[in-house]
Amino acid sequence: MKNISLDITKAAQFLKDGVVKAYEPKVKAAQEALKNGTCPGNDFLGWINLPSETTEEFLNEIQATANTLREKCECVVVAGIGGSYLGARAVIEALGNAFAWLVNDDTKNPNILFAGNNIGEDYLAELTDYLKNKKFGVINISKSGTTTETALTFRLLKKQCEEQRGKAEAKDVIVAVTDAKKGAARTCADKEGYKTFVIPDNVGGRFSVLTPVGLLPIAVAGFDIKALVKGAQDMEKATGFDVPFEENISAQYAAIRQALYKEEGKKIEIIADFQPKLHYIAEWWKQLYGESEGKDNKGIFPAGCDFTTDLHSMGQWIQEGERSIFETVISIEQPNKKLLFPHDDENLDGLNFLEGKRVDEVNKMAELGTRLAHVDGGVPNFRVSLPELNEYYLGQLIYFFEMACGISGNIQEVNAFNQPGVEAYKKNMFALLNKPGYEADSKAIQERLAKEK
Repeated sequence: MKNISLDITKAAQFLKDGVVKAYEPKVKAAQEALKNGTCPGNDFLGWINLPSETTEEFLNEIQATANTLREKCECVVVAGIGGSYLGARAVIEALGNAFAWLVNDDTKNPNILFAGNNIGEDYLAELTDYLKNKKFGVINISKSGTTTETALTFRLLKKQCEEQRGKAEAKDVIVAVTDAKKGAARTCADKEGYKTFVIPDNVGGRFSVLTPVGLLPIAVAGFDIKALVKGAQDMEKATGFDVPFEENISAQYAAIRQALYKEEGKKIEIIADFQPKLHYIAEWWKQLYGESEGKDNKGIFPAGCDFTTDLHSMGQWIQEGERSIFETVISIEQPNKKLLFPHDDENLDGLNFLEGKRVDEVNKMAELGTRLAHVDGGVPNFRVSLPELNEYYLGQLIYFFEMACGISGNIQEVNAFNQPGVEAYKKNMFALLNKPGYEADSKAIQERLAKEK
């Protein structure tokens, strides 16, 4: 099978002669630091060999649990936030029928719902209303079990599931993906007798889609997790530390995006797709790069656009706004469906010239025309191309971006594997809610707010 490919020509042309070559030693040093575990955050490098270390027996265990949920549930709620849900949602929405759940005609697969990623009361109230009288299950994904958004949601769902299905039956349709030994979620799972899977200690949340965090929900949704992991395994080889720079797409992507940032002042990267199904791939990518590189008052700001939709809202700014941006376009070479443009006798819209063409041909010309226009407007442009939209190539895409992120973070000289800034809002929130242990913070915030009045 072919691999995904990377076109760097319309990005590298914005760099001065010799700059890309000059970044090769930086890439090599970054790779060596990952390989030898000498970079900051080296206790979170388990993702590097995760695909090749994943056994068929382990995947069979995940699939067996998924099959139980599929047999016993009309819908399954995935409770998690950040890396605990974005990867799974990205794959599920990329591969799923966009309208099946609306008409409820996909009887083989339970509806997969996502919660625990916000504290919206209306959202949660509407979710619990929807679940009334439904046979639903829960996948609770939390290492600690105390992350506010997820813990709050799980408490609601656990109570409702037990009330509707009985405690004994609920035990069989609630699964915990959590720490091996400690934390509130582990304690609860052991006490209640839930089936559990472990979040590896050396894999951070945003790199965890190829662990049970992502694999279990994806399997419940009816997709082939073995093909997903096989794609990642092949990309692990294709972007290995021994692969030459000119053949290593992760190394090239990391080097040129960092060169654009440091040498040309390109501070914003827009990931763009021309397939609505890829929206959550962009959301997953935004967390991966934003949380990894946004440290020490530096880092490329990751943004996402869905084209052609956003060309009618953000297109003007991208074309003629401040020249601080570059783009990474994800392209699908061959769609899974075929739809031809029809003839119309009146031709009021003037589109009969498209008669008989595939809709995807129109979309591809929109993609090419957009890339050319943006490059002409001063926007460097990468193109990541997938031969098809399936599990195998999504596995490749996930690992390609992960490896490039690790290399890029090391070139930028930050710890790409921690997220200390995420804790700032939590401390303030707990203080404002008068959580025990935050009395001093609460007092300081109240004094600050009083001064600001």
